[in-house]
Amino acid sequence: MNPTTEQRIRIAVAGAGGKMGREVIKLALTDPGLTLVAAVDRSRKGVDAGLLAGMEECGIAVNTDLELALVESRPDVLVDFTIPEVVMNNARISIKHGVRPVIGTTGLSTDHLEELDKLSKEKGIGTVVAPNFSIGAILMMKFAAEAAKYMPYVEIVEYHGGQKLDAPSGTSIKTAELIAQNRQEFRQGHPDEKEIIDGSRGGLYDGFRIHSVRLPGIFAQQEVLFGGDGQTLKIRHDSYDRAGYMPGVSVAVKRVMTERGLVYGIEHFLTSSEQDNR
Repeated sequence: MNPTTEQRIRIAVAGAGGKMGREVIKLALTDPGLTLVAAVDRSRKGVDAGLLAGMEECGIAVNTDLELALVESRPDVLVDFTIPEVVMNNARISIKHGVRPVIGTTGLSTDHLEELDKLSKEKGIGTVVAPNFSIGAILMMKFAAEAAKYMPYVEIVEYHGGQKLDAPSGTSIKTAELIAQNRQEFRQGHPDEKEIIDGSRGGLYDGFRIHSVRLPGIFAQQEVLFGGDGQTLKIRHDSYDRAGYMPGVSVAVKRVMTERGLVYGIEHFLTSSEQDNR
């Protein structure tokens, strides 16, 4: 039986005019457990959110003022897919009003994450920050972390479109963090290696490398390569459409309602029973 309107989780979307924001609007308008109450975008004022997402009119006009939108619509959750320059301010405003942020925007620092945890606990609500909402990508991270116990020589190559603002990606950083938990730190490569072109060996994390490829025509892929005597292991995940992130967003939105403080990464929510929400 579908939840009544009063039982549904009330959703506001920041970055509603972006490609991910429009997918979240579709999710909020079609998931029986959710209801869209606000859409915020700096450049789409007054546009109906349903039409913006390529659906029928829904009666929710896009607002340019986040705080005003939160006060007027009283959502339970703010889903944020904006840009690194504004995401922290959005989260602070959201938490101030008791609205739980679910953040897919990358570029947050460790200090930012600590601040979000502190603010959320003080307010008694949950916050979710996820470098990637794809279930397949989360599995790729888990498999890579497990492989690192047995094959500690590793490099990460991540591929995104040419307009991505941050490098390396949040997904690759999260993967590196999980690998580092299962791998004793040591510096890979020849001890006397020299970069003829600065940066050609990639970014250094805990003794291993992350390489970022940025080209038009690419959506989002990541490959984790392990090397050993006489063998290699490659763990790769490919995303082809933003709709693939929405099952993970749905899980995060529903689970953040019962959390207190920061949850970093939706792998903490992925049990077999959660797949009923996909």
